[in-house]
Amino acid sequence: MNTRPSEVFESGFTTTPAISRPQDTLRANIHLPLTGTFYPLGYPVRILTNSTDVLLAAFETFGHVSESRPGPPLEVRVGVSQGASSSCPPEPTRREYNHLYSLVADGENQALLDLQRCLSFTWVTEQTVRNHLYFRYNFLEKVVYLLLGSSVVTDLHAACVSKNGQGILLCGDSGAGKSTLAYACARGGWTYTSDDTSYLINDSHPPRIIGHSHRARFRPAARSLFPELAAFEVSPRMEGKPSLEVPTSALPIASTIPEVEVAFIVYLNRTCPGLGRLTRLPEGTGTTRLGAELYSAGEIRAMHEQKLEALWSVPTFELQYQSSEEAMEILDLLLTSS
Repeated sequence: MNTRPSEVFESGFTTTPAISRPQDTLRANIHLPLTGTFYPLGYPVRILTNSTDVLLAAFETFGHVSESRPGPPLEVRVGVSQGASSSCPPEPTRREYNHLYSLVADGENQALLDLQRCLSFTWVTEQTVRNHLYFRYNFLEKVVYLLLGSSVVTDLHAACVSKNGQGILLCGDSGAGKSTLAYACARGGWTYTSDDTSYLINDSHPPRIIGHSHRARFRPAARSLFPELAAFEVSPRMEGKPSLEVPTSALPIASTIPEVEVAFIVYLNRTCPGLGRLTRLPEGTGTTRLGAELYSAGEIRAMHEQKLEALWSVPTFELQYQSSEEAMEILDLLLTSS
């Protein structure tokens, strides 16, 4: 017999006594009565939960953008339980096998994903989800972007800026200066799209990049280069790396755009002494090197590698430089001579 709506509390328990069943200890029948639809990267994502804090955290993360790509929404389910601990859990350990992915902080805070079928379930405690920054960064954002990355976009370890509609992917190892140079370009009149994570829109021809143009993330050392960052506090628990997360609306950036066509790929090298210079790399370098940096596995990785073929013929360079000012001058010359 179906339960009448009037018999259900927000917690998902009915007023009629329930017979204890083995599934009860697994919380297999948890009710998720609260829903909200958000548009990360412009794609619809429907969140189902039993906690208003989850929806508030989702709004903080995704509320800056409206729908730009209509279609059936991905569904993300988050169950919140009371929990035994009053402390914030550690950063989740991540594991992946083919299309199966897990995020496990402890026995009460974890997420399981099937990337092939775009299914997920996240269990967290009330104490965890009340720490919006921790929950957003370690669970909510990870789950949402993993699902988007297995279906509609391919995530790249690269920053992206543009001028006159010509987008440049700034690539390189951690510490190569991607975020710093992207922000320096934006301060200097370029258009900002992303810092060190960009997303190739699958099946876009010519290739297009979408990014988090609403915010910028920096290492604390960036405050010595850009005095305006001194007013912002370090965000804790960002994968072990102290970081500053700043809305671009609070920075001296005149122009941002969430999406741009890729005109060039530039690998950064600021370890070489001497004058800055730009060296053309063989065709396909961007596809090959970005493919080697993929975190995905199995069938999902094979799909990503195939999508990266769209970048094969994009002109790719290595930029040797010492300062952001020098790099910007060289990049300006690249655009004007193309």
